[in-house]
Amino acid sequence: MTAVTEPAQGRGAAPRSVARTAWGSVPGSVRRLAPGLGLAAAGVCAAWLVHLALPAVPMLTAAVVLGIAAAHTPWIRTGVTGLCRPGLTLAAKRLMRIGIVLLGLKLALGDVLALGWATVGMVFAVVGATFWGTWWLGRRFGLPGDQPLLIATGYSICGASAIGAVSAANDSDEEDVVTSVALVTLCGTLAIAVLPLLHAPLGLTDAEFGRWVGAGVHDVGQVVATAQTAGADALGEAVLVKLMRVALLAPLVAAVVVAARRRGRATTTAATARPPLVPLFILGFLAMVGLRTTGLLPADALTAASTAQELLLAAALFGLGSAVHLPSLTRTGLRIAGVGLIAWVLIAAAAYAGVLLTA
Repeated sequence: MTAVTEPAQGRGAAPRSVARTAWGSVPGSVRRLAPGLGLAAAGVCAAWLVHLALPAVPMLTAAVVLGIAAAHTPWIRTGVTGLCRPGLTLAAKRLMRIGIVLLGLKLALGDVLALGWATVGMVFAVVGATFWGTWWLGRRFGLPGDQPLLIATGYSICGASAIGAVSAANDSDEEDVVTSVALVTLCGTLAIAVLPLLHAPLGLTDAEFGRWVGAGVHDVGQVVATAQTAGADALGEAVLVKLMRVALLAPLVAAVVVAARRRGRATTTAATARPPLVPLFILGFLAMVGLRTTGLLPADALTAASTAQELLLAAALFGLGSAVHLPSLTRTGLRIAGVGLIAWVLIAAAAYAGVLLTA
């Protein structure tokens, strides 16, 4: 159909056909994205209900599992792979980045400095040993694609949030991302049941147990669930140490981008566009850390931001889970389980040694 341009009704007015075209694109985009975003919202609600019924199951873990289930349920699968796919892809990528930006509001620089230099050094050492050890294990076990990098990131920094940040900066395959998220969140959930049983046998005080949990458990929610079993002192220490690990997310993503640039120089021309050294959403994360450090935000705003962050990440993980094809994952099932369990023991042992050395 040929557009007919009508005379402008006043100086500087746009032709009506142009206005109709510009405004007409907005409803079209909404219609294209709404089914998938609606399904992601339903998945978040279902994950929240699962968490309410089973508090030991983090909402983010439930969101991944429900996304995978939706992709393999016959009466939902057609919509997931067709009508709902644009919205689910948007959730998996864009909402993940917004959630990571809001994660910065959990961390204030004063809290990190209050830990003391010995504890800060311990956190750096545990993160480094866990990252390189897990990455090496993944390579030795022959895990495909970016799985060694993503699993190492999730174990050493902050679970699914870190995996989402690194995968966004590295443009990782969706199956690699969701496989890594599922493994890290499930192994982190295992810590909720196992670590409290080791509190007394290992001879740790409540504060030392909290630091061990903060240094050795993957996701923030899992840290809280594990540490609260030993009381308020343990919980406070655990959260502070955990947030120190979260602070290392920005330099890790920058290092991944530098590595990607070096690989690109070997295979592309100089004219090829390269990823920015620090992605925009990581700059947003750092800005939120700075904002939290000022102390200007009221407690209600921080609570609302924390809730929004968890909901956004849950929607993103549901979208990622919906892209998984389980039969294609069976090729690395035993290998990835082996890497997960060995890495789980590695980070627990490294964190325990670090707590003993800084006690």
